[in-house]
Amino acid sequence: MPSADIDFGYSDADFRRVRQIAMAEAGISLPETKKNLVYSRLSRRIRETGYPSFNSYLDFVVTKAGEKERDKLICAITTNVTSFFREGHHFEHLHDVVLPQIARNLKAGGMGRLWSAACSTGQEAWSMAMTTMDVIPDAPSLDMKILGTDINRDVVDVGRRGVYLSQDLNAIPSTMKKKWVVEDKDEPGYSMITGEIRELPVFNILNLNSNWPIRKKFDAIFCRNVVIYFSAETREALWKRLADQLVPGGYLYVGHSERVERQDECNLTAESSTIYRKRG
Repeated sequence: MPSADIDFGYSDADFRRVRQIAMAEAGISLPETKKNLVYSRLSRRIRETGYPSFNSYLDFVVTKAGEKERDKLICAITTNVTSFFREGHHFEHLHDVVLPQIARNLKAGGMGRLWSAACSTGQEAWSMAMTTMDVIPDAPSLDMKILGTDINRDVVDVGRRGVYLSQDLNAIPSTMKKKWVVEDKDEPGYSMITGEIRELPVFNILNLNSNWPIRKKFDAIFCRNVVIYFSAETREALWKRLADQLVPGGYLYVGHSERVERQDECNLTAESSTIYRKRG
């Protein structure tokens, strides 16, 4: 296996191949300015897998046998940065506006559905679950579900486990933390989500630029800090697909640096710079 300080040859052709793979697999658009970042991120993977060059690594990645490594390539060139209750105003809106309506629907025998698209390691989905329990304490016994999806199977597994570094749970409001978080006795320094709240989230692998095996529509979708990696065409198509997946009156939450450019085509109305409501 190559040593940690090896300097892999890295050509313009290698970068073009990575760009083609990223676009084909995940709709990710890599500008020339990302060339050095791609080298930094992927050279680590090449060291770990033992390939002698970028070329030989990429030759493997595009084969059938390289499917799992292809996923790891995509994950390596994107950034899984998340935290509990990140961009807190979104969770305040979910708490005060969306969940009371869901509560009324549930009381009338209906259902409630939330989706954390590109959920990374799951903190967003668990934050949605804690917010839900604060408004609807009996949600686990009703037709209420939260879907968390990501293209990266490793981070999906982390979300499903619900075990995190204890210090990373400090952003959870103290009343919620007291109810739903306990120290993990098997892993010092870690804590886990516990109790009936674990019945709410379901975590699955999903590529946002592939087919979605989703039958029911959502009251709210969080898709934040994802489209920054996409081309304008891919981005606009995704907003439209997400809007189509909302119930009339449902909400789409996007990242602080993101905007839905063609709101009319998506049948959306901006309630704020990062919150959109589906008409109807």
